[in-house]
Amino acid sequence: MSERVVVTGAAGFIGSHVVDALLARGDTVLGIDNFDPFYREEVKRANVEAALVNPRFTLVEADIRDDAGMRRALGEFRPEIVLHFAAKAGVRPSIADPAGYADVNVRGTAVILEAARQAGTTRVVAASSSSVYGNSSQPPFREDDAAVQPVSPYAATKRAAELVCESHAQLYPEARVISLRLFTVYGPRQRPDLAIHKFTRLMLAGSPVPFFGDGSDSRDYTFIGDILQGILGAVERTRSVSLRHEIFNLGESATTTLSELVTLLEQATGCRAILDRQPAQLGDVRRTCADISRARALLGYRPGVAVAEGVRQFVSWYRAMNGTDVARRASGIR
Repeated sequence: MSERVVVTGAAGFIGSHVVDALLARGDTVLGIDNFDPFYREEVKRANVEAALVNPRFTLVEADIRDDAGMRRALGEFRPEIVLHFAAKAGVRPSIADPAGYADVNVRGTAVILEAARQAGTTRVVAASSSSVYGNSSQPPFREDDAAVQPVSPYAATKRAAELVCESHAQLYPEARVISLRLFTVYGPRQRPDLAIHKFTRLMLAGSPVPFFGDGSDSRDYTFIGDILQGILGAVERTRSVSLRHEIFNLGESATTTLSELVTLLEQATGCRAILDRQPAQLGDVRRTCADISRARALLGYRPGVAVAEGVRQFVSWYRAMNGTDVARRASGIR
């Protein structure tokens, strides 16, 4: 059954994949993106290049903090569901700009929820982050954890955005809202600042790789294809009449240390990593690991791409793209 769907952050890594998946199943999509300069605009425009030739896709260049603009865009489009992926991303950059992150990630979420309500849209899926668990939670992380000790402004804003979603659902009984805690998503189109993309670029160039800490920190790396399966499952879940606000982990339910990740990238690239060893960074959590039993039961979530295979797929994509003008421009952050 095709629907009218709004996707915020539509030109980003995850948002652009969501747009493609929705168009592939026949939906009509309004994408919203402000092309924030955190990384190069042409990279994001390349992400939606294929979608833009589809007559069922429209891109609006706007900021989610623009209350009047969001009300106008959603009011005119009248979506049946809103998928909210726009955010200021990155743990370490948030330490330098906590107010900016709060403005976009918390106030922006409130603006989108209210614009959706005024447009008559009751169903919303919002992207949260595994970073909300901080270092105090016991792995594997469960959704019923209090998650009240974030270790970065980014994590705090993502947890606050979840609470904004909770209050929205409490105020408006017709609302059906899901927050998805995403665990270290990677794959084709991954942001150039994130470890797998950054390490691949540097290793293939023969440049030193920044290696923070002793290599024992671990992450639950989750391939973009698996994440899409969970997102589409959440879309279907919002049809439940009993739903108010629910939180789901979307991860791979396995962990890979930083040292193990470097080894996997060496195998996939055929290049030896030159490690630039540096102290552990403020704001980084020591470990993430998702309990996905709830998502399995209620979203039909079945991740299937192990990190070794996902890394190989990413490196293959990067090598293919590196021969194009777009990819040559994709390698840096402003």
